[in-house]
Amino acid sequence: MFGLVSSVLAEKGRHVYTVEKTATVAEAVREVNEKGVGALLVMEGRRPEGLFTERDVLRRVVDADKDPALLRVAEVMTRHLIMIAPNFRVEEAMELMTARRFRHLPVVEEGEVVGMLSSGDLMRWVTMDQEEHIRQMSAYINGGS
Repeated sequence: MFGLVSSVLAEKGRHVYTVEKTATVAEAVREVNEKGVGALLVMEGRRPEGLFTERDVLRRVVDADKDPALLRVAEVMTRHLIMIAPNFRVEEAMELMTARRFRHLPVVEEGEVVGMLSSGDLMRWVTMDQEEHIRQMSAYINGGS
């Protein structure tokens, strides 16, 4: 109904912000804030190892009363990484995010990371699709093209 993940990536861009797992949590938080994103893909070389999210900071650093300047990303990152292919349908990606209760989803094609989706990206895409559908229906009802 809403198309493929590849279409969302084509519209939003394929850039993925990353962090090495050896970086300190303080460094990663600065990167998250500087880039204005909610998550960084944790890499070891070219291989995704996990996800560093705002939720990780709140649960595993702040709530645990640990020092972000001394803690490494590898110690607090989300390790169970679920990735999808660009040919996933938008609805499937949304269902997966809802069922697993996460907000970021790396997109991988032939072993390479080609993008990252957030729940906000998908909601924006669905909203744009619905607005276009409403515009077309209004034009049809009003006799327009």
